[in-house]
Amino acid sequence: MFLISKLVWIFAQPLSLAFFLVFLALLAGLLRWRILSILGAAGSAIILFVTLYTTAGNLLMQGLEQRFAKPAADPDSLQCMIVLGGGFENEVNTARHGIEFNGGADRFIEALRLAQKFPQSRILVSGGDGSISGVYEGDAAASERFFPLFGVGRDRLIEERQSRTTFENAVNTKEFLASQGLSNCLLITSGFHMPRSVGIFRKLGIDIVAWPTDYRTDGQVRPGLDFTQPNLNAQNMATAIREWYGLVGYYLAGRTSELYPR
Repeated sequence: MFLISKLVWIFAQPLSLAFFLVFLALLAGLLRWRILSILGAAGSAIILFVTLYTTAGNLLMQGLEQRFAKPAADPDSLQCMIVLGGGFENEVNTARHGIEFNGGADRFIEALRLAQKFPQSRILVSGGDGSISGVYEGDAAASERFFPLFGVGRDRLIEERQSRTTFENAVNTKEFLASQGLSNCLLITSGFHMPRSVGIFRKLGIDIVAWPTDYRTDGQVRPGLDFTQPNLNAQNMATAIREWYGLVGYYLAGRTSELYPR
């Protein structure tokens, strides 16, 4: 299942689909299949235009981010928090032994803020190597270097280093929470990732409080054209589409409580 999901995403993401349609159009042209060639070229152009020059991707991202609102205030007390991996550049960190973040860094910045405010709280970082090769360290390993730099002792960390997917995050986390006697933890992950994450945790009967972070939109996106930031538009489109693949796939596999949790 893990390998299949990785391979599907390689070939099914928007820019890959656009490439394959261009290749199809070229091949059809060489074979003098004029209609198929035109359809392939047109399909590729449509995908590229919508991905690069419209707000479609940002709208999809915004919809995911708005499913779970972040509480207006911090909790009065905090026993534990679960941080899902996805914030570190694991390939770079494995090679350079540093602490390099990617766009999901807010997951760990928010966890650090809460850890400093609630010094009695425990932090469970769930994240192994999610690459196909499996040769890199995961977020849990990198977090062991990160948190102590800011006064959070290693004794407060619970590292779950085996998970490669969100489903494995939840399954393995459930075992760690039971062994540590922890419950009703904050679930910290990116806003767009929260619906699928909560659906899986609910399905497994794990009580959590959704604590989204790492927002990619301002919440005021409207349908329209956007020629100012094609690279960001493409990135948000890919991220949102990937998340929807996950929502649908996990729902069909019976791994989430509902298709689009809220």
